[in-house]
Amino acid sequence: MAGVIETRPVAIGPVGLGGGQPLVLIAGPCVIESEAHAVEIALAVRDIAARCGVPCVFKASFDKANRTSGASFRGPGLDAGLQTLAEVKARAGVPVLTDIHEPGQAARAAEVADVLQIPAFLCRQTDLLVAAARTGRAVNVKKGQFLAPDDMRHAADKVVQAGNPRVFITERGTSFGYHNLVVDMRAFPIMRGSGTPVVFDVTHSLQLPGGGDGVTAGQAEFIEPLASAGVAAGVDGVFLEVHEAPERARSDAQNALRLDRLEPLLRRLVRLDAAVRERPAATGR
Repeated sequence: MAGVIETRPVAIGPVGLGGGQPLVLIAGPCVIESEAHAVEIALAVRDIAARCGVPCVFKASFDKANRTSGASFRGPGLDAGLQTLAEVKARAGVPVLTDIHEPGQAARAAEVADVLQIPAFLCRQTDLLVAAARTGRAVNVKKGQFLAPDDMRHAADKVVQAGNPRVFITERGTSFGYHNLVVDMRAFPIMRGSGTPVVFDVTHSLQLPGGGDGVTAGQAEFIEPLASAGVAAGVDGVFLEVHEAPERARSDAQNALRLDRLEPLLRRLVRLDAAVRERPAATGR
């Protein structure tokens, strides 16, 4: 379709992101709650994605270092978290993504993770970007809530200049006053204009940061329309936090997608992606 810019491909294990490849799903719980829970969600996401004909990557954090309150659950930590992610890979057979917060975590996380994610608040931290790049793993740089879309080319360039072209950018909303984020749909073609694949983190974009008296609130009721708008704008992948019972989630409970809503949403997004790119929709099984 005229106006849809094709990006350079990024390999994530067997999954191809960008370069005209089908829409990719990156999904999982915000934080690792337990090994059994992570494996259960990973198997469910894998099977749903397969039925929809969508390649998928499992995501979960071993540490949420930027929780609103110091009393909030952060996760199991680096060693236990990576052990869980290794079990997810072995059991579900899908690539995994996790975030790092310090340069010293990069090499250790890269022993397991297929994608090292740079959190939005850290997207300009050169040492962290370079450390992630030098592992040779794919690097996902979350767009800072404080940055304009075209500023993200500098973050991506830091990864490439460190010798690693396997970089992509994820939009997760822009600060709009207090306790609110907005998504500018112009951001997607602007960021893709550099040739870098762009993913849309729908659920984090619906956070109300710090808006819950010590926790982050959210607006999960808008996941489906916002995801649809992003795919219609031509993104290369969607990023969704999913949980079988969001009300019990230990992080980002108010903006997570209920697991039983993933399949109908994904089928809708596949149809939109096919229309945008003028190709037959994947039918899955």
